Amino acid sequence: MQDQDKYAEQAASIDQPAATDAAAPAQTLEEQLAASQQLVQELQDSFLRAKAEVENFRRRAQEDVTRAHKFAIEGFAEALVPVKDSLEMALQVETPSIESLKEGVEMTLKQLSAAFEKNRLLEIKPQQGDKLDPMKHQAISMVPADQEANTIVSTLQKGYLIADRLLRPALVTVAQEK
Repeated sequence: MQDQDKYAEQAASIDQPAATDAAAPAQTLEEQLAASQQLVQELQDSFLRAKAEVENFRRRAQEDVTRAHKFAIEGFAEALVPVKDSLEMALQVETPSIESLKEGVEMTLKQLSAAFEKNRLLEIKPQQGDKLDPMKHQAISMVPADQEANTIVSTLQKGYLIADRLLRPALVTVAQEK
């Protein structure tokens, strides 16, 4: 705003005829040129600073994305380490009994299930009679059955979701039309 007022005053002084000195308008033009050059320099500096700031922001954002990709699995890995420890301890037992092995496997499965739950890895367990959902189920075969067509007869393998994204579909057999 100050620069605009300054330029308006300078323009007004140019429009008024010089009373005694013919060099006065030329000096005013030189002052205007100098002021314009200074303004251009200030704007150029401001532009270069803004450009550098945007470049630094872009670089930091790229580094953040790289770090996020690199360490995205860290939480899941931390949850799985105790499961591995339990399996290794089970293998170190000198004379395991069937009961102790079964108990150890059950405890390890609980640890693994807790790790899955903590990291939002959800099981897809379709039940007999559920409608086939091609977004979550993969039909392996169609079999004759005493139930409605395109409903699940049996589950061959569970499926898994990570949050709301399908990791692996459940493998199922489906009732065929009668």
